[in-house]
Amino acid sequence: MKLVVLDGYTLNPGDLSWKQLEAFGQLVVYDRTAFDRNNDDLILERIRDADIVFTNKTPLPGNVLEKTEKLKFICVLATGYDVVDIKTAAQKGIIVTNIPSYGTATVAQMAMALLMEICHHVGAHNESVHKGDWANCPDWCYWHYPIIELAGKTMGIIGYGRIGQATGKIAQAIGMNVLAYDTYKNKDLECETMRYAELEELLANSDVIALHCPSTEDTRGIINKNTIAKMKDGVIIINNSRGTLIMEDDLAEALNSGKVAGAALDVVSSEPIKESNPLLNARNCIITPHISWASKEARQRIMDMAVDNLKHYLSGNPINVVNV
Repeated sequence: MKLVVLDGYTLNPGDLSWKQLEAFGQLVVYDRTAFDRNNDDLILERIRDADIVFTNKTPLPGNVLEKTEKLKFICVLATGYDVVDIKTAAQKGIIVTNIPSYGTATVAQMAMALLMEICHHVGAHNESVHKGDWANCPDWCYWHYPIIELAGKTMGIIGYGRIGQATGKIAQAIGMNVLAYDTYKNKDLECETMRYAELEELLANSDVIALHCPSTEDTRGIINKNTIAKMKDGVIIINNSRGTLIMEDDLAEALNSGKVAGAALDVVSSEPIKESNPLLNARNCIITPHISWASKEARQRIMDMAVDNLKHYLSGNPINVVNV
């Protein structure tokens, strides 16, 4: 049996092991295979005779899947699986699986790291000290940005599933109150420092707004000039969910005007980020390269769950199937 990993470097840049997969047959790991649609011929060449394929961001479109000869199982090494044409896969009898719920803790941790960076600008002050600014300062200390205390402030969380709840728990632990907006409400979670709210109330009353919802017809562009207008002046926006939740021109305008005090984003609408993205030149906007998921612990869980997906498929009892 031949197994092919199309873009293994992102999951495993060398600090994990592929040995678990090697036990199933001939394993071929490509560090990188282009993640755009300009290399379909190369993708097909690499998977044409594969029985099993693993991909993270390398696309598997219908025109490629139709030409495969032996392929029966695809495992997407992520939760989102829109890189695969699941309809064509189903028509060819190819089972497609994903990796759900592997990164709850690490993504929530990153959301708070982004917020803390906005509040303290640790990186900028560290760089300043190493440049000699403190050694040459006439005062005992200094700060280049306002220092923001979060205790007593309100975090509005749009999307209160596993990751939203984990972020909410951390926010409450540092003294924040949480307003949560979600189509599904688990009233058992409500307490003195957390309750559900409708979107309008959340927008109007939150000092910080964190996005933890999927990108759907209802949520794409949920942060736009109209919703921003309903927010508090000086609100902080955190997004390490999906870049398409934000209308980037509108957010850039709000940052530059001061309506939004700061934004910290781990995702943008088109990735890798384009040089023309307006947020690159917006005021008080921190952008990281989609690394919320990338702790070693979370990546190891992806590896382990991918092996488990494969084991269940081979036993005739597939799990985490997304195209049935």
